[in-house]
Amino acid sequence: MPASRSDPQSDPKPDPKPGSGAGPGTDLQPDADLREGEGKRALITGLRGFTGYYVARELAAAGYRVFGTVMPGNDLGTDVLAVDLCDRAAVAAMVEQVQPDVVVHLAGIAFVAHSDAEQIYRVNVVGTRNLLEALAGARHKAASVLLASSANIYGNADVAVIDENVAPAPANDYAVSKLAMEYMARLWMDKLPIIIARPFNYTGQGQSDNFLLPKIVSHFRRRERSIELGNLAIARDFSDVRMVARSYRRLLAAAPRGETFNICSGRSNSLADVIDLASTIAGYRIEVQVNPAFVRANDVLTLSGSNAKLARVIGPLDPPPLAETLRWMVQG
Repeated sequence: MPASRSDPQSDPKPDPKPGSGAGPGTDLQPDADLREGEGKRALITGLRGFTGYYVARELAAAGYRVFGTVMPGNDLGTDVLAVDLCDRAAVAAMVEQVQPDVVVHLAGIAFVAHSDAEQIYRVNVVGTRNLLEALAGARHKAASVLLASSANIYGNADVAVIDENVAPAPANDYAVSKLAMEYMARLWMDKLPIIIARPFNYTGQGQSDNFLLPKIVSHFRRRERSIELGNLAIARDFSDVRMVARSYRRLLAAAPRGETFNICSGRSNSLADVIDLASTIAGYRIEVQVNPAFVRANDVLTLSGSNAKLARVIGPLDPPPLAETLRWMVQG
């Protein structure tokens, strides 16, 4: 039986790395000086994912007791619950047990090239709906519910800098699933304080080598002489995962109900730029071979975002330069 929320014995001080052992190192410390989460519970779906570690760290530093979900079959830990978000009853039971004050929904299929389209839609749309239904029906109402969408929903936008008013034009199943999730979430906005985040590309220590920048970094860390890549002209707005986690925490505190925000640095770098920066950090040049198999016909060529709306709500972002993030990854 879950402990009552009025029982102070049930809310010990949070572990800064809940449900995990030692995580990736970092020198960009959380700035949660005001301890806005003191006495509150935070729920992070997808706790053990790349982003989940950093969001948990940020929220714990702000005073929250952090709960998280993992898929059944994974190792558990303190305040870590095994639940399949596609299991409606299990999600409802989990929400009733945790009784969160704030929610960050990160669980989902995050790899654009994921081969199982049915799973993409089932997890990203149906799984999210199950969560929102459970939160709306819970005895204890959350004050903020942040849903992680994606800047991929913009597709190949024909503007130099993308703000939140740019019309969506998703170009792959992943992006379509995220846009469908956003539209589905609107059905719950009269019942829940939903915030939609559209993160552009971001990276950092601990991200899977399936993703572009970690793949490049891993080659340099192993001192490989060559690397196979796709279109070197592709440009992305790359952010540091630590800045993304900080932005999520600040949005939870501000609670701008019903609003959508780009999460981005406001700067774009081409793949060729990334190779140049990593080469400088590692102290040698790597031979780049363009593999046609890595060039996707429906790939988004340029994504550069405006973070002006986000900054108006949560204050200055101070995103670290990409070179600093790459150095942290290469040398970490």
